[in-house]
Amino acid sequence: MSSTSTTTVAPWKANIGVYTNPAHDLWVGEASPSKDEVEKGEILKPGEVTVAIKSTGICGSDVHFWHAGRIGPMVVEDAHILGHESAGIIIAKHFSVTTHEIGERVAVEPNIICGECEPCLTGRYNGCVKVEFQSTPPIPGLLRRYVNHPAVWCHKIGDMSYEDGALLEPLSVALAGLQRANVTLGDSVLICGAGPIGLVTLACIKAAGAEPIVITDIDEGRLKFAKDFCPSVRTHKVDFSHTPEQFAEAVVKLADGVEPALALECTGVESSISGAIHAAKFGGKVFVTGVGKPEMKIPFMRLSTREIDLQFQYRYANTWPRAIRLLKGGVLDLTKLVTHRYELEDAVNAFRVAADPKQGGIKVMIKSMEEGDK
Repeated sequence: MSSTSTTTVAPWKANIGVYTNPAHDLWVGEASPSKDEVEKGEILKPGEVTVAIKSTGICGSDVHFWHAGRIGPMVVEDAHILGHESAGIIIAKHFSVTTHEIGERVAVEPNIICGECEPCLTGRYNGCVKVEFQSTPPIPGLLRRYVNHPAVWCHKIGDMSYEDGALLEPLSVALAGLQRANVTLGDSVLICGAGPIGLVTLACIKAAGAEPIVITDIDEGRLKFAKDFCPSVRTHKVDFSHTPEQFAEAVVKLADGVEPALALECTGVESSISGAIHAAKFGGKVFVTGVGKPEMKIPFMRLSTREIDLQFQYRYANTWPRAIRLLKGGVLDLTKLVTHRYELEDAVNAFRVAADPKQGGIKVMIKSMEEGDK
């Protein structure tokens, strides 16, 4: 028996991907799988499908792996494919797959878990000790024309646009944070960082009924974008000459004297985390989503004497079905976050825009579309 069903959706082009390496080069080159590998059954494993990737968003971690070559213990040690915010269409499948069909649109949840460790067995698979997370070295990412992936992690999106499908990954990050932070109606909220994750978090916080909401950033352009995206939000430009106490004072003043019940820290920057801690109310919470240095100083006694909870987040678990419902149901609309679009062949320029705040990019999308795709 043949191990795959071959493509009936679109002509197969040469597979190319977006690479970086320890020398911080960035280029577009040949990637796996090839058409022959899939059609001969040499590479599809039981339970896998082949997805023609149509849209992929550039994440800050992708830029970080390119520029810094590492995030904490995750180090680029060889030629490495980037990208983990992707959606596309199934063009082939292993004969064992009965849940998905060729031609279905899917968003790719970019992880493969062991299913045996305690985090997996207790439903917190983002803590899987053997996880293979696409784009985290040495696991190649999704910024390719074609990717083989377990069908169980390919979420059906129906007629949702590929761009919306790609936005499900950053939306999942925000949803995981809100779920663990226990946001309630009328909570006063501070969001530190008006980048893509901060702005997606802003959309979720607004939909959850938080008020007032203050968002901060070092870039005036991003704060303007945040205001256009959510007119009721109050914005504060970070002044590096200010102490964390002064930062907190400015935030509380903007919120009409209401101290944040919750500070969602989306930058991972030490000074921003300290400012969030000083701003939070007695008994409040600072929830850190941002990725930062391996070690940093925090105002310990402020946390202690104000009984402030400091929590952290690592990726997400069980969020994708919820994220799909929110976009398909119109509860959230994230389309305005896509500010730039580039073809896969022009990915190097896409990364340059994503890496330079002066270019005004919020979510830069890389596309590999056929005629008639949406």
